[in-house]
Amino acid sequence: MTTPALIRSRGTLADLLSGRSNGIGLIRLCLAVGVVLSHSKPLGFGANDLGYHLTGRQTNVGTMAVYGFFVLSGLLITRSARRTGLIRYAWHRALRIFPGLWVCLLITALVVAPLVALREHGSTDGFFDNAWEPGGPLAYLQANWWTGVRQYGIHDLLRDTTPWGDKSNSSVFNGALWSLKYEMFCYVVVGVLAATAVLRNARRFVLFLTVALYLSILHDWVSSGQFSGPVSTASWSFNSPLVGGMSFHYIVYLGFLFAFGATLDLYRERVPINDALGIGSAVALGLSLLFGGFFVIGLPAFAYLLVWLSVRMPRQLHWVGRKNDYSYGIYIYGFVFQQVMASLGWSRWGYVPFAAMSVAAAFAAAFLSWKLVERPALRLKDWTPGFVARRSTPAVPPEQQTAVAEEPPGTPPTQVGGPTQELPQQPATLVPGR
Repeated sequence: MTTPALIRSRGTLADLLSGRSNGIGLIRLCLAVGVVLSHSKPLGFGANDLGYHLTGRQTNVGTMAVYGFFVLSGLLITRSARRTGLIRYAWHRALRIFPGLWVCLLITALVVAPLVALREHGSTDGFFDNAWEPGGPLAYLQANWWTGVRQYGIHDLLRDTTPWGDKSNSSVFNGALWSLKYEMFCYVVVGVLAATAVLRNARRFVLFLTVALYLSILHDWVSSGQFSGPVSTASWSFNSPLVGGMSFHYIVYLGFLFAFGATLDLYRERVPINDALGIGSAVALGLSLLFGGFFVIGLPAFAYLLVWLSVRMPRQLHWVGRKNDYSYGIYIYGFVFQQVMASLGWSRWGYVPFAAMSVAAAFAAAFLSWKLVERPALRLKDWTPGFVARRSTPAVPPEQQTAVAEEPPGTPPTQVGGPTQELPQQPATLVPGR
């Protein structure tokens, strides 16, 4: 008897996601745009993020976009770590994150902020006075240089002229950068696992880690006493020297998704790409969003759905993001431009025009960032000093290596706070577990 096409496996992840011809580029672009659309609500109107009430206050479009980025990042970054030496791996990760981030910070502190000051105060007099003091523009650069957002505002600008500033009573220029430190944390963990040969010889450890993180989420869900999911994000945190506070809660939730993606890669020859599983995952995700249980049912379903879509995306769309990846630029610039447009009162025309202008501005900035900063930086990915190159050997023979697009840092939801503190206030709509 012939197996129905719907339930017949089309192959494994190893068979079907081995090269650059896939739908990951388009998915990442959609996730990045989703963040901008979601943020248009709180930044333009002081309202909850898009989809917050529709999902029973469990999550929103922006937060789900973050989750998607971490899944894809776990899959692709683990693949990168398996196929390169440790030094090369670290070099690639640094090139993908830091040049774009650093230029964004410079533009924010030295171009955007002075223009905002000129509009709000009529001049830039005193803007650079005590620039290295907390709240100053140079302190902003120093505090945020290594992906950890330890200063959100500059001189209280945008505090009294934007809906978000009014709601949070704080100056915030780019709250969307907050999750880069968790992305970096995951990169470091993967690097350690690669350097200790765990990825190559003890992949079961990553599977156990993924299960342990899921059990922690399951415990949160059971302890909440509500089917909709966790209702508290209270957790302990620790300070790291360069990036500031790290919340154990975010490490667990975002770490689970990253580890899930990593596990899919490590067990790629056993992961079936099946249309019935893909459609079933979509149904499970939709039901969990509408009726509850998103964190224990919807998250794993969402993770598999993204991978299934990456493979089953029509081949005509595989070109998106293959040569020009604007998703990172959309993320790092979207929030800044939305805040500026909100301060200019452009949200008075309503959500749709404001969201459309936000996406257009983010795309324009992302285009310039990719052409002038990110792509030129990535051309250096094969460069290393001679003595380093001799020490950095591939983890697998070159003939077994296959080019795969590498995942840029995740596109997180807004999490903003005061100018010098780590998240003094957070709207309940913008955190995992709500």
